[in-house]
Amino acid sequence: MTGAETEDDIPLGERKTVTDFCYLLDKSKQLFNGLRDLPQYGHKQWQSYFGRTFDVYTKLWKFQQQHRQVLDSRYGLKRWQIGEVASKIGQLYYHYYLRTSETSYLNEAFSFYSAIRQRSYYFQVSKEDRPELVVKKLRYYARYIVVCLLLNKMDLVKVLVKELSEEIEDYTQRFNTEDQLEWNLVLQEVAAFVEADPVMVLNDNNSVVVTSNRLQEGSVPPLEQGMVVGQLNLADALIIGNCNNQVKFSELTIDMFRMLQALEREPVNLATQTSKQGTLEPNEKPAKRENPHKYLLYKPTFSQLFTFLSASFKELPANSVLLIYLSATGVFPTGHSEYEGPYDFGGVLTNTNRDVVNGETVQKKNQAQKEMHCLHPGDLFPFTRKPLFVIVDSTNSTAYKNFTNLFGQPLVCLLSPTAYPKSVQDQSQRGSLFTLFLYSPLLAFSSICGLNSVRRGLWEQAQEHLRKVYRDIGQLITRSRTIDQAFLQFFGDEFLRLLLIRFVFCSAALRLHKLFRESRSFPESYPELPKQDTVESSLLQKHILELATMLDVQSLFWDDSLEAY
Repeated sequence: MTGAETEDDIPLGERKTVTDFCYLLDKSKQLFNGLRDLPQYGHKQWQSYFGRTFDVYTKLWKFQQQHRQVLDSRYGLKRWQIGEVASKIGQLYYHYYLRTSETSYLNEAFSFYSAIRQRSYYFQVSKEDRPELVVKKLRYYARYIVVCLLLNKMDLVKVLVKELSEEIEDYTQRFNTEDQLEWNLVLQEVAAFVEADPVMVLNDNNSVVVTSNRLQEGSVPPLEQGMVVGQLNLADALIIGNCNNQVKFSELTIDMFRMLQALEREPVNLATQTSKQGTLEPNEKPAKRENPHKYLLYKPTFSQLFTFLSASFKELPANSVLLIYLSATGVFPTGHSEYEGPYDFGGVLTNTNRDVVNGETVQKKNQAQKEMHCLHPGDLFPFTRKPLFVIVDSTNSTAYKNFTNLFGQPLVCLLSPTAYPKSVQDQSQRGSLFTLFLYSPLLAFSSICGLNSVRRGLWEQAQEHLRKVYRDIGQLITRSRTIDQAFLQFFGDEFLRLLLIRFVFCSAALRLHKLFRESRSFPESYPELPKQDTVESSLLQKHILELATMLDVQSLFWDDSLEAY
């Protein structure tokens, strides 16, 4: 109510408008705050609650659009309050994406975040003497940046980072707050994240071309006619990041960021699907497109990891695969026992911070005991009762060679090199080379050849060459007479087929590269691949040398026809 106006002076209809708006606003806040109490795992529990929250926000958004004039004059509605509602809807879409792995929801989050900036909803915040409002604006920027990173809108990310930097400077000068270091750290993290790719693709005018590495139409080699492979589908994936000193932003390490994109299809813009372009209204559901459901776990404790793993295992549909991706620091065994079992080879690190007993972190009592804060190969044995596809990127990845297939279900482990040449090792903070190969083989190949940039025309030519290479690798795998059947059982799924093909390409490329001389520098797998049919195939070696010649780096590779090993 404005000025000296009393309630009696306001027409009944307008008074009801204000009352209804207040009810919707309170209800929406209450439901939104309840979202953080929902369990993060399990597919079923959250859906009805999310639906209710979304319905209320949709009503609230449309209500303030229809009654803006009354709300401006009678309620004193401020533009930053409209921005807050739009920001919450953006967050809802983003969390929908995290829960469902449906990339189209990212576009919806983007459209709301983008409108806030275009319509300057938060502009007046700078003029109000309320630091908590400025923090809302800064958090909005951080969330918007995450969505832009996931949509590969790198040019916009750079603009937003510059704006955020100016906002942070203004905020810290005006309010002399204690969280200045935290916000500066946010800026440093996102700057490092943007610079993490080791190779740039350049246009003729030297502007950077943004390439997408999600699954696109035609990017997966089709199966040969009559080829018998498994009918399994990748349904669930756990993406776990626990590497010390790796570039990260908002609980996503660069390895996690790359792997989650390798398990997603290219997003479709819902506005173009529903002919609603230009309007800003919450959409209900995008057309169903099968992406595996994902859990993103940043530095989980063992108990957290095991809880999510158990939930995924429990809800895995029939004829489906569970994928576990581990990007983590290696944990090595301390002593040798006479019997070498699945807990005697170490594994990868889990977070110790939150695993506390009686107020103290439990330490090992003696050398004979196994490391507690470690995911050992034996910890995964119970989950091999269903089809399991494991990727381990770690300095102790080879611990997972010591698997036993107890239940006869399809089981494959792809294991990273455990040591790299120094020039590659020095780059490890910007993400692992092995994961880079699984995400973008051409980016990784260019990187080990010391290239900092590649011209767009040459890049597209090399990608076209790789499409033929992938087709041939697919045929090497399916035509091999000695390959373990587990590989073929996973080959029917497009995501897993592409990962297996990229794994073989990575192994073959590193074997031919002159810098990679130790066997520790090559990836391995469980079960082992027949080398002559796959990673040491003369046809594949010929293709790799052709790619090296195309990029003018053939001198870095062994050419059997020219020189002896």
